[in-house]
Amino acid sequence: MMFAAATAALCVAMLLALVRALLGPTLFDRVLAVNSFGTKTVLMIAMLGFLTDRPDFTDIALLYALINFVGTLAVLKFFRYGSFARPGGRAQQGEGE
Repeated sequence: MMFAAATAALCVAMLLALVRALLGPTLFDRVLAVNSFGTKTVLMIAMLGFLTDRPDFTDIALLYALINFVGTLAVLKFFRYGSFARPGGRAQQGEGE
């Protein structure tokens, strides 16, 4: 009964994060909401693994958390600099030719 309530609360929190991702006033609100949704997905995977007595789901949840973190950093870097190239790097056009 307790896990059913936790699952329901987690689903409501995921729904609210999804609403914020769709209606967020700024880009950074949307990115934060998507990151929060990913974190709640990690919690859902871990809880599902606990309920089904499959400890290997913990590894899957940790891998998903790492992908979520790296993906968020990549999206924020892209929106800040406009590309994935290193800012101030050697590969800029017009220099060093």
